[in-house]
Amino acid sequence: MLAPGSRVPVTTLDPVLGPPVAVLDPDPGRLVHLQFRRFAGCPICHLHLRSFVRRYEEVEAAGIREVVVFHSPPEELHPHLDGLPFPVVADPEKRLYEAFGVEVSPRALFSPRAVLPVARAIALGTGEMLRGRQRPPVPKPRGGRLGLPADFLIAADGRLAAVKYGDHADDQWPLDTVLGLATAIRRGDQGL
Repeated sequence: MLAPGSRVPVTTLDPVLGPPVAVLDPDPGRLVHLQFRRFAGCPICHLHLRSFVRRYEEVEAAGIREVVVFHSPPEELHPHLDGLPFPVVADPEKRLYEAFGVEVSPRALFSPRAVLPVARAIALGTGEMLRGRQRPPVPKPRGGRLGLPADFLIAADGRLAAVKYGDHADDQWPLDTVLGLATAIRRGDQGL
């Protein structure tokens, strides 16, 4: 696992669509929020990412570049990319997951704290699928269903400013936490 202050193990990410994304930013005031999600069509991931889509102007105004990584291959991700205004990276071999120390665990779905969020995400996702607004996940996602989420805020110099390794499938930073951390990092608050 990586800790704040660590140097990120990559300098460029290759999204499914669009040009490569530089992790190091020439603007010292910008941050990269690198999210590790689970698999293409994951109901919890979909719900979480939609919260970022709805408020994406706030993300940009805060000087944050959003990048999302899934352990699915590009062909599984393509049907789920509509409406996402940020780069999405396919990592089916889980090289980035390994480099950043993002784990797989049965507690992803079987933690007591994951039960209600999983049920809520499935219920909402089923409604969205019935309305034609969301695609279903593949029946057997490459890399499995037991991935844990992780969040990293990366400073322009390539060092980790803040880190969150999830304990279960729904344990990730909500958008307000990301915005608050970005503000605290710019102020130079310690102890993140």
